[in-house]
Amino acid sequence: MEGWVNRALARWPNVPALFGWLGLDRRGRWLIRGEPITRPQIIETINRNYAADAEGRWFFQNGPQRGYVALAYAPFVLTASADGELLYTHTGELVADITQAIIDEEGSIVLMTALGAGLLRDADLDWALSRLRCNSQAIDETALAKALAQCSGTATDLSLQFGNHALPMLRLNRADVPASLGFVREPRASFDAPTLAKTSH
Repeated sequence: MEGWVNRALARWPNVPALFGWLGLDRRGRWLIRGEPITRPQIIETINRNYAADAEGRWFFQNGPQRGYVALAYAPFVLTASADGELLYTHTGELVADITQAIIDEEGSIVLMTALGAGLLRDADLDWALSRLRCNSQAIDETALAKALAQCSGTATDLSLQFGNHALPMLRLNRADVPASLGFVREPRASFDAPTLAKTSH
């Protein structure tokens, strides 16, 4: 968090949290009431003050107030660099380490990073396909179809090459991803925390 945020929290520690206004779509765009935020200054401020609470609910800390974020899929959206050598989050942070690779029933790729769970942007699926292996061989349509047809929670024959590591790929349904990776897609207020209702603004 930035210094001004910490100072505001110290001065006004009990400002009610805001739910139902902010979102993150599958392309890594911040949304307010369903509409993309386009002002660069606002986007950069959200990027720098984005975090999760102990319950796995992600939020933007706007001074003394938390605005909880509804996630279209995961807390981060990942994109490959132009040369394909690096991965970045939608907030501009370098992905240095991946601990788990997941493929869902629709072929979306989810990676567990040191920063949190990230959905690989649809436009970068070719990045993953070029790094997927099946029993150490280049992947083909048959191997991919077999993995997609597996039950949620089962290990596949696929692995993802990232740096010097070959990460085994787990088949997991989209609905099962949040509980497995420890985040909340649709944050709700805790009973013991004061909140601002969506209709109060």
